[in-house]
Amino acid sequence: MADIANPTVNPIAIPTPRLDFRALAPELYKAQAGLNAQIARSSLGVQLLELVYLRVSQINGCAFCVDMHVRELLSRGEDLQRINSVVVWREVDLFEMRERAALNWAERCTQLSLAHPGQQDFEVLRPYFSEREIVELSYAIGCINVWNRLCVGFAAPVEKKPITP
Repeated sequence: MADIANPTVNPIAIPTPRLDFRALAPELYKAQAGLNAQIARSSLGVQLLELVYLRVSQINGCAFCVDMHVRELLSRGEDLQRINSVVVWREVDLFEMRERAALNWAERCTQLSLAHPGQQDFEVLRPYFSEREIVELSYAIGCINVWNRLCVGFAAPVEKKPITP
């Protein structure tokens, strides 16, 4: 994102990678990756998790994570129209109600500076998720937010390579 507070910075420059957080704190990286692995074993399903990870990464402007989760969704057979529509999921009839509830919760729990999740946001989860699944979904949202902050903060580069299903 452009640095509007500093007009001398080139607004279209690609960020230079800063630090390799994986190599500098491998024990923390492994712990975070372990949390991700545990979440992947939840009953939420990898496809739903990947949609949530993509949406949160879009909100946070994490190019590295957007690229990674688009590739993961494609490799799992997700429809390209649905992937392209995650950013506008409220405007299209391409997502099941369970997915819509999860995407709404993901947005509300990610954009805390705009407003905290309301009771209505929580209640819309109940028909589609058990209490445990709501907790697992919330952990997943927190986890991707951590990855986004690391990758954005340290300017993790996106490798240019073909996207294939």
